[in-house]
Amino acid sequence: MTGTRLAGATSTYLRQHATQPVDWWQWGPEAFAEAVRRNVPVLLSIGYASCHWCHVMARESFSDPVVAEQINRDFVAIKVDREERPDVDAVYMTATQALTGSGGWPMTCFLTPERTPFHAGTYYPPMPSHQLPSFRQVLTAFSAAWREDNSRVVEAAAAIRESLAEVSLANAVATGESSTAAPLDGDELALAAGSLAGQIDRVNGGFPGAPKFPPAMVCEFLLRHYERTGDESSLAAAGLTLERMARGGIYDQLGGGFSRYSVDSRWLVPHFEKMLDDNGLLLAVYSHHARLTGSMLSTRVVAQTADFLIRSLRTASGAFAASLDADTGGVEGATYLWDRGQLQDVLGEDDARRAATVFGLDLDDHDAALAGAVLRLQSDPGDPAWYERVSRELLTARAQRPQPGRDDLVVLRSNGLAIRALAEAGAAAGRPDWIERAAEAARYLLDVHLVDGRWRRSSRDFVAGPGAAVLVDHADLAAGLLALHQADSDPVWLEAAISVLDVVLAHFGAPDGGFNDTADDAEQLFLRPRDPGDGAAPSGASSVVDALLTAGSLVGSGEYLRAAEKAMGTVSTLLMRVPRSAGWHLAGAEALASGPLQIAISGPAGPERDALAAVARRHAPGGAVVVVGEPGSAPLLDGRPPVDGLPAAYVCRGFVCDRPVTGPADLRTLLTSR
Repeated sequence: MTGTRLAGATSTYLRQHATQPVDWWQWGPEAFAEAVRRNVPVLLSIGYASCHWCHVMARESFSDPVVAEQINRDFVAIKVDREERPDVDAVYMTATQALTGSGGWPMTCFLTPERTPFHAGTYYPPMPSHQLPSFRQVLTAFSAAWREDNSRVVEAAAAIRESLAEVSLANAVATGESSTAAPLDGDELALAAGSLAGQIDRVNGGFPGAPKFPPAMVCEFLLRHYERTGDESSLAAAGLTLERMARGGIYDQLGGGFSRYSVDSRWLVPHFEKMLDDNGLLLAVYSHHARLTGSMLSTRVVAQTADFLIRSLRTASGAFAASLDADTGGVEGATYLWDRGQLQDVLGEDDARRAATVFGLDLDDHDAALAGAVLRLQSDPGDPAWYERVSRELLTARAQRPQPGRDDLVVLRSNGLAIRALAEAGAAAGRPDWIERAAEAARYLLDVHLVDGRWRRSSRDFVAGPGAAVLVDHADLAAGLLALHQADSDPVWLEAAISVLDVVLAHFGAPDGGFNDTADDAEQLFLRPRDPGDGAAPSGASSVVDALLTAGSLVGSGEYLRAAEKAMGTVSTLLMRVPRSAGWHLAGAEALASGPLQIAISGPAGPERDALAAVARRHAPGGAVVVVGEPGSAPLLDGRPPVDGLPAAYVCRGFVCDRPVTGPADLRTLLTSR
């Protein structure tokens, strides 16, 4: 059976392992029943398709026939794609972090046949190194322990399970999940903004240290806080971070799009995988910054990143692929690296010399030797036409190189983030083509991911995957559909979003008013995950608050707004204690403190209505909702007719409305005055 169980998987990651000599099983009751039948422990390996160290461990260990023979003899081996089963990943990551003090992928766990972990780690080398035992040593130790002292291993697993349950409860109390506090008020939001702005690296932006991840959600909060209060330090902290990232190697200066993180503190050297999640989030926040400040750099990043999503991650189905690999032919970043000789081959001697200076190849960077081969932009070139030509020529030449692999898995939450970003950016920039690409992805999700009335997490080539959608999938899908409704005025998107949120309220709610990460009828794991903190992307808890606030504002639903406020109250302690892990929660709190702000533009289609819509979409603060259409065509347009025969804009804050205006200049004044 070696390999055949993975060959037909919807997961790209599982398919990557299908030809290995390890007798892999997919996650499911059959695998654990086999472990019971054979009375052997389970080796659980979790990763994802674009993970560099997952590839390394696959080459070094899982492709080795000797290692595979040992695994097949002593364990039942289960391979899980974290993109496809985030619930499984979450509970075993909790165990890994508790047992080792850290986590990451590949994740390597040893379980009893009853699914309880008794040991966990991450990458193991083929030979002992860096104070790590070899993978074969680890396999030998735990298979021997299982055979020779089984009762002790089972007792240890039971103790770990009990301890993790206690830790989960303690964390809930520590973060305020069990509280019923009110959402943060203006003074508390000012404290959070001051704390975050004070922590920003004043030279490089972002937070100090390395590796360095783009703090998209924190930047969004700081921009919203500036819009509401005029706090210049918040705008400066966000602006510095966005500029430094856009000029660094973490941003693809030729093709657009961001890598997952920088291995150094100055954004120079990326870890080259490009994730749909990250680029959706960053496209949205750069679009917000461009609207707010008129920054030409942010405007350019928006255009390039939107084009990157459509050019490089859009699949034939119209939906978006999960990621591009960090590696090309087993070499990390090989597609993207340049030296002076390669520049000269493409551009000629004079342009190559100039390009080396513009792209920073001649700088003396001490962070890593690789920095000299990664393009970045220290400042805007004085000759934009020359820069555009040279960039185009280099990108054309780069396209002839071997390209990184693409994970064509379509993930619900990731596509939700991309749909939202393209819809918002397209509406603000006057790019209906971006909005239509978002709509095509949304149509695919509605057609494929809704199975028997419930949502699936992932799909591939029009086939839904096995994993049920978790909280963050529902939340970000709903948010994407709501943004699309605002961009193209199609009521289908609003209706679909409301149905998604009704599923959330019916199946994900917790007794304290917060939300669990899995549904009440989902597969029962040894823990029910509930993590309110934002990581590289927003948590389900913060994403659902955002979606509920938007939906409540669009349809005038007190139920959704009350649910959002109650959920926010359960994480108030987290927001004040660890604001760096609560950027999206804080952004939602800012939207609530701002009103929420509703902008309804009512009247017949035509240039007058289009002019009002353009101003609204250009100047609406983050978290505001904008609806454009005929009177009565959407809930916010009910009872709001044109004025004196002209399309009119109705602006309401906290359900208190200003006098309707018919002139774009008057609307701009309403939106930009505090």
